[in-house]
Amino acid sequence: MTSRLNSFLSGIRVLDLSRHLPGPLATLLLADMGAEVTKIESPAGDEMRFIGPRGPSGRSLFFDAISAGKRSLRIDLKKAEGKARLIELASTADVLVESFRPGVMARLGVGADVLRAAHPGLIYIAMSGYGQDGPMHDVAGHDANYLAFNGLLSATGSANAPAYIHPPLADCTASMFALAAVLGALIARGRDGHGCVIDLALVDVTMPFQLFSLASLGFAGHVPKAEQEFLNGGWACYRPYRLRDGGVIALGAIEAHFWNAFCQASARPDWIERHDEALPQQALIADVEAHFALLSSADIDARYGGVDCCLQRVRDLEAAVHSTHFSERGLVRRHPSMSIYEAAFPVRIDGQPPALREPLEEI
Repeated sequence: MTSRLNSFLSGIRVLDLSRHLPGPLATLLLADMGAEVTKIESPAGDEMRFIGPRGPSGRSLFFDAISAGKRSLRIDLKKAEGKARLIELASTADVLVESFRPGVMARLGVGADVLRAAHPGLIYIAMSGYGQDGPMHDVAGHDANYLAFNGLLSATGSANAPAYIHPPLADCTASMFALAAVLGALIARGRDGHGCVIDLALVDVTMPFQLFSLASLGFAGHVPKAEQEFLNGGWACYRPYRLRDGGVIALGAIEAHFWNAFCQASARPDWIERHDEALPQQALIADVEAHFALLSSADIDARYGGVDCCLQRVRDLEAAVHSTHFSERGLVRRHPSMSIYEAAFPVRIDGQPPALREPLEEI
């Protein structure tokens, strides 16, 4: 059964020249909404075909997961006939996504100016580490490098060391902003008939997530540090705690009524008034740590199971996938022909989850 989601972008043609995660995830979601996505690979094939465990297709499971619902076409852009073929494809496409280093497409003779001269309505999105211009435009990087540069990594982990984030935050966020920008550009083109060039840098995409920290920095010159602020470990009501049996729980009792309910269920009403102690709340954190250190996972279920206080045991992915929530929602499911679990586009339209993705089609 299909969902209306799978027809939202019917008739939209996308050329995907991107690699790894950010671009391919964005085009995967466009395909989920019904766009016809053609993945353009070099004659040797995308390097992701060979990274990670192999599946029934003989290709990487990671590649198959990120390429589902798309078609694949190999073109040699270093040859004249390859360039001509891409220009021909772009002349009837709506969107082109690429993730080469800045200037590569132009040096190949198929830059945005060439492709949009052939098709002014083309929406061309270039995804790169540090943008198409500026002093760092040609610097190499990966997710951790972008988060290290833009200030986000300094506020993670412990006070002694930042923690790398998994899944890669800048990569995945870039996919979402690429998706949003493309959809917005398609709407605008429907009004004025004009395409555009979208310059998306992975170092930029998590800055909107730091708007609270940026507000503090602008107003008071205060820069958040790990385990010092409200949401990164400095607030006793919002941090993880370890249990007696090695389990971990995530407490998120931010609002006063949730904190009150947690304190009452913990038989510690004396903690209620300490909710707004100055940050970092090291003394209160130590008290809550000592409380949880005496409890097992079973104790947590018995004591807090019916309490509305924003407390969850930390699950691994396997436990999450097999939970009744994901089983009943139908948005994470085992794909019958690809030997993987598939995370569908995470919405239900008129009560229906998206259809299963088709495996990559080689053309």
